[in-house]
Amino acid sequence: MQAIVFQDRNLVTLTERPTPRPGAGEVLIEVAASGICHTDIEVLRGNYGTSAYPVVPGHEYAGTITEIGAGVSGLKTGDRVVVDPNLECGTCPACQRGWAHLCDTLGAYGVTCDGGFADFSVVKASRVHPIGDMGFHVAALAEPLGCVLNGLDAGQVHRARSGLIFGAGPIGLLMAIGMRVSGVDDIALVDLDEGRLALAESFGFRGVAAQSSDLEDLQHGVDLVADATGVPAVAGKLTDYIGNGGVGLFFGVCPQDARIEIAPFELFRRQITLAGSHSLNHNIPQALDGLRAYGDDIARIISHQMPLSEIAEVFAGNGPKSSLKIQFSRDL
Repeated sequence: MQAIVFQDRNLVTLTERPTPRPGAGEVLIEVAASGICHTDIEVLRGNYGTSAYPVVPGHEYAGTITEIGAGVSGLKTGDRVVVDPNLECGTCPACQRGWAHLCDTLGAYGVTCDGGFADFSVVKASRVHPIGDMGFHVAALAEPLGCVLNGLDAGQVHRARSGLIFGAGPIGLLMAIGMRVSGVDDIALVDLDEGRLALAESFGFRGVAAQSSDLEDLQHGVDLVADATGVPAVAGKLTDYIGNGGVGLFFGVCPQDARIEIAPFELFRRQITLAGSHSLNHNIPQALDGLRAYGDDIARIISHQMPLSEIAEVFAGNGPKSSLKIQFSRDL
């Protein structure tokens, strides 16, 4: 089979590998769609947790079960499924509290073991979820939407009447959609790119140009303000826009050594909550419900579908100059 492999830090190859076989408790998936996430880039750069090399990247993927290992029940060949990539220990304090995504030894398909940028992938049967007749390209959005929903839970979205998201890329748009399906009606996205703002508006959200008077008008006025850029200079300004009693959500992946200034008195006086969010926490079923509730229009977040050979070029830095979600697609 063909597979993209991160051989080492900043070293990407497209190679032939033997097709893996499922062991006890595992299934073999023929990958139909697999999305590129910013996390994949951080794994390649060696800036994300305990990345393992060599590794097949890809943690946002869906496909068809083609083989089943011993001891697996409730699944059959031909089932169309999406993968929950996280692999927790189940015994550490975080796992015991139901926080699998904060496991002391958290692993993940596509990060610490081989993931979805290959023709086939072996996955624990406990990590797949049936998708019915949902399109594979849409189902592959369940993992990032699951991350968004986990983040919105940390951001107390149930209390919010208004939301502001910095970054109108694929994650920013998914976060806006997550807010919408969570009951928030007044949602704005901030970006420098006029094309992305226009796309946000076509989804029914408000587009706000960075450094504009429209953005200034939102200062101290929004219930839930989220950074989806991972840019420290942006993350450091969240409190400027959080309303009294509101929440700031740090969702974008900033560099590990980045630091920002926070005024403790302001947090005290205006009762501001600052929240971080990492990954998803067994909420793929919730994400699939959200995808179904929103409908197929969500697929407009996917700007490019490519074969593995072109995906390898994207990782090598030769991808399209302007894009949203990029996916490997078997149908090409």
